[in-house]
Amino acid sequence: MTAYKKKLIEVAIPLEAINAASAYEKMPGIGPHPRGLHQYWARRPLVASRAILFAQLVDDPSSDLDRFPTHQAQEAERKRLFGIIEDLVKWENSTNEAVLERARAEIRKSCGGELPPVYDPFSGGGAIPLEAQRLGLPAYGSDLNPVAVMIGKAMIEIPPKFKDKEPIHPGVKGRQFYRNAEALAEDVKYYGEWMREKAFERIGRLYPQVDLPREYGGGKATVIAWIWARTVPSPDPAFAGVPVPIASSFLLSSKTGKEAWIEPLIDKQARAITYRIRHGGTKAEIAAAKEGTKAGRGANFRCLMSDTAITPDYVKGQGKAGKMGQALIAIVAEGNRSRAYVAPTETHETLALSAKPERKPEGKLPNDPRNFWTVDYGLTTFGDLFTDRQLVALNTFSDLLHEAREQIEADALAAGQSSDPTPLRDGGHGAKSYAEAVSVYLAFAIDRCADFANSAVRWNPGNQKVMNLFSRQAIPMTWDFGEANILEDVVGGFRPASAFIASCIQTFSPSDQGIVNQHDAQTVKYPENVVISTDPPYYDNIAYADLSDFFFAWQKYNLKSVYPSIFGVLATPKSEELVATPYRHGGIQAAESFFLKGMTAAIKNACDQAKADVPTTIYYAFKQSEIEKDGVSSTGWATFLQAVVEAGYSVVGTWPIRSEQTYRMIASGTNALANSVVLVCRKKEATAEVITRAEFIRALKRELPPAIAELQAANIAPADMPQSAIGPGMGVFSRYKAVLESDDSPMSVKTALQLINRELDEYLGGIQGEFDADTRFAITWFEQNGNGKGDYGMADNLARARAISVESVKHAGIVESAAGKVRILTRDELDEDWEPESDSHLTVWECLQHLVRLHEKDGISDDTAVLLKKISAQAEAVKDLAYCLYDISANKRKDAKEATAYNALIADWAELTKAAAAIHDTSGDRQTRMDI
Repeated sequence: MTAYKKKLIEVAIPLEAINAASAYEKMPGIGPHPRGLHQYWARRPLVASRAILFAQLVDDPSSDLDRFPTHQAQEAERKRLFGIIEDLVKWENSTNEAVLERARAEIRKSCGGELPPVYDPFSGGGAIPLEAQRLGLPAYGSDLNPVAVMIGKAMIEIPPKFKDKEPIHPGVKGRQFYRNAEALAEDVKYYGEWMREKAFERIGRLYPQVDLPREYGGGKATVIAWIWARTVPSPDPAFAGVPVPIASSFLLSSKTGKEAWIEPLIDKQARAITYRIRHGGTKAEIAAAKEGTKAGRGANFRCLMSDTAITPDYVKGQGKAGKMGQALIAIVAEGNRSRAYVAPTETHETLALSAKPERKPEGKLPNDPRNFWTVDYGLTTFGDLFTDRQLVALNTFSDLLHEAREQIEADALAAGQSSDPTPLRDGGHGAKSYAEAVSVYLAFAIDRCADFANSAVRWNPGNQKVMNLFSRQAIPMTWDFGEANILEDVVGGFRPASAFIASCIQTFSPSDQGIVNQHDAQTVKYPENVVISTDPPYYDNIAYADLSDFFFAWQKYNLKSVYPSIFGVLATPKSEELVATPYRHGGIQAAESFFLKGMTAAIKNACDQAKADVPTTIYYAFKQSEIEKDGVSSTGWATFLQAVVEAGYSVVGTWPIRSEQTYRMIASGTNALANSVVLVCRKKEATAEVITRAEFIRALKRELPPAIAELQAANIAPADMPQSAIGPGMGVFSRYKAVLESDDSPMSVKTALQLINRELDEYLGGIQGEFDADTRFAITWFEQNGNGKGDYGMADNLARARAISVESVKHAGIVESAAGKVRILTRDELDEDWEPESDSHLTVWECLQHLVRLHEKDGISDDTAVLLKKISAQAEAVKDLAYCLYDISANKRKDAKEATAYNALIADWAELTKAAAAIHDTSGDRQTRMDI
């Protein structure tokens, strides 16, 4: 067997700190974030990527027995390294050079004094290369998708070329120095303003102000958005040809006390519908406004003229026949410290509909009903997703981008930059290259506007603004939509978009080179001695290429002259994309076969070229619907693992990474698996053996229990245990050349996962035998009855089997027994004055329930810590029982609330243990400490 130094990630990581930081990173209000540079799908949290890279490169203390000869010494060193990671993952430390340099020093120490290069062959949204660069590592990435490649270049390739320089725009205010990409950001903001002013000169007439009603103070006001509803001809022959709205909502503001809504006024004689704005109203009126003209789910509506049904088939037919129109139903304007809602006017509607775009994206929308819902309704091209006025505006900004590029080059030359004609794509650093660089970010601002300025966006009455299209990983069909005023300082406006892009650029801290190229992962050539960390596509989870075509249509026009090789195709590559898309491959089985074959080739390519003495890390994101159905043996997960194993890797660890703000339980009460799992992989030994199924199961029974015990000792939350246990389980399975079934066929990964999960269940069940008899009775009774009543006779039989009586369990204070029925007491029914020291019939069950009760009430409080200190002799058994009851609650009783309580306690166990250890033994000492 080849000897190698184990890295920290192969032994232990501070998972709770990483997950907490990942959740925090997703919270609103943390300020500019690199992901805001451009929309992309299913990005990993940056702090998680940062932590994983560090742990992947730094040696575990067990690899240096000269310095750390004992278990205690190794644990102490791990604790020190954990402290570095805990600082590293704090969002506010993302640009803290002292924290980052401390991490770099540890990496150098473990990597022969060097900072090794890192490569992500599925770079996507760029999280891994960006964090590699932040850690000072030469960062490389590649992707087949042109949009992903451009995001990567804008994140890690362009900023280092122009770091620490001064801005070039006219009128730069004196400043001593500019750090990192600050000057680049300032120029992007300046020329964004320049483009907006030019656009206003050209198309400002299409975006008029509106006259405010008297209740808003009168006068002219800037429009924030126009609210439109799609229309179809009335299906009633009596009103043939009359366009009627199909609106999912007429609600404009749902803010309490400031409700506003649209009331349609029907004039049957004139065969016309007009709209007025209403404020306040009864609950029934507000509820009716919220439903618009809907008459059920989906595309079911009612005709306002005749009250006849408008069926989905009718809407589809009219849409495909080109008879779906749009009607202006409200105008949102800037009022005095609040939104002003104005009835639509014929002038505003006519002006909007008069816009005539010279070009529109002609790319076809895919006929994929899972993710693209507009095709059935006649909106079949990406250009169909925009109104004509939106197209005119986006075309205008696209034309101005080319003019801006020329203006920036001229200003850069005037500011003293080199006249070197080498373009950006060839490594240029002169005025031409700089102008192209700034134009990349301005093109991203146009993309951001397109995300907000299309007819598939919703008006959100809660926060009273338009929402972007890609708040989800699909293009839905919308029936009413908000059209943002792209020329103003509103959500969806160009100037705010370019300023936002500039703020995101300022978050970059390029400490080393970065290179991102367009290439498929199956054949890409890696640099020598490269460390691989990657976030591949997830089976059939996201249609990256299809979705990216929305932005590719604009980038192709805007950036083809800058990167002609990237944009020399009609659309993003589809046939080679490693996603199991059934519609593209003619069915589910063919799609799965394509994915397995391609992903195996891609991972084998990585395995063959990866640095030998450092493990590879691969992220896998779970699809929630798969989790609910199949858990850890889901088809996508099993297929992906199969590809990893067949590629020549042995999986030596799995770490569940969460980015949700709470440990959310699935509504059904099943395990809420983590958002993604990081697989830690080593190249399989050349001398790997072939074993039988029976030998594999024996190895699992021998090796998995101590591994699970170590995970429990590390306070892995119960909800994360199924995924964490996969690591050591797959470590057994994947270290062999093959595991043979009874018919000599190789065992599939899916079967191995099921066997690993079965051993985990047996382990958790086996823990019960180590508890006191009363606790074992309570566990079984709870599993059968929860907190409900059961027959005394059954309880008596159960107790006798454990050599106790029901009276014994009652004496312990666990159950109530009366009128021939037995019931476990809830936590709220337990004696609040209970003291473990004076309890003559102490049970692990009581200790846990009292601890959970306090934790639910106060969290990591002094009282909770004191109780843990008092039951310290029972602490490990209490923790084991929490794992056991979590498993019963989540998987067998489907009780999400109860499972969450146990999961939350384990999640806080480390902090509780620290707090308990800080408490003096005597109550007098404790009182003195508290008084102080």
